[in-house]
Amino acid sequence: MRAARLIKMVLLLQTRRSMTAAELAERLEVSERTVARDVLALSEAGIPVYADRGRAGGYRLVGGYRTRLTGLGRDEAEALFLSGVPSALRDMGLEDAASAARLKVAAALTPELADAPHTAAQRFHLDAPGWWQPPETPGELPAVAEAVWDDRLLSVRYRRRDGEVERTLEPYGLVLKAGVWYLVARVADGHRVYRVDRLVAVRPLDEGFARDEGFDLPGFWEEHSAAFARSILRESAVLRLTEAGARALRYVTDRAAADEALVRGEPDGQGRITVTLPVESWDVAYTQLLSLGPECEVLGPPALRERMAEAAERTAALYRRAP
Repeated sequence: MRAARLIKMVLLLQTRRSMTAAELAERLEVSERTVARDVLALSEAGIPVYADRGRAGGYRLVGGYRTRLTGLGRDEAEALFLSGVPSALRDMGLEDAASAARLKVAAALTPELADAPHTAAQRFHLDAPGWWQPPETPGELPAVAEAVWDDRLLSVRYRRRDGEVERTLEPYGLVLKAGVWYLVARVADGHRVYRVDRLVAVRPLDEGFARDEGFDLPGFWEEHSAAFARSILRESAVLRLTEAGARALRYVTDRAAADEALVRGEPDGQGRITVTLPVESWDVAYTQLLSLGPECEVLGPPALRERMAEAAERTAALYRRAP
């Protein structure tokens, strides 16, 4: 533990001209007294660490000293590719590995490129969770992530609508979608997707599995997402839209379904278009289409049209009243 901290201190000093004891203590998550002891240990080991005294003082490496301890370990190299998603690293327990990898990369850069990591980080950031949804880290996620990295079988208990089931899975990959973690795993009949927050219990097994190297996780997820979106659109509504309603339709319902419906729509020559839109359910369609207001008229089915008409009458009655 201390050896890793000493290496990290050298790398920090190599990437910065000077750092105060307080700055080092914060980055290393130790006390300033521990920083002083570590500096002394480095000096005794022949690392030229110099202490500048005074209010603006700090620690620095003398004479442009550069360590050769910049080789990336496998876990660090793998974590580096996820370093643009800090919340994902934290959730999977890989934050320390990614931090060490970034330091090693920064220490290996030539002086004219030393500010590249900082300038990039200040210009691009990926925030994975959705709006108005406080991120919740599933308690079993670190164990699942470790099994994914190690190609190790998982024994899980999974919560479904009809109860809990037990499965032995070959964990192929993790996907973070709108703040929700999904596990892609292989079972007897192929690859399936499991929400990690529905894993009631997880037990990594000693036995590993042979990964299909031809499996394409991004490609599988794209196909799965498209199939899932199609599978939940079980009903259809017939709509007459104004130009404004047609433009807004893809923002209130499934975009692919809306775009396809508009392509197949029939203009009426009066600035409106009639479309048949696949919807998840009448309740969902009612909520979505209400937001279009007078830019959308529901022609069918009759039950949905009556419900929309009733909502329109109630809304009109509210605005007819004197404030």
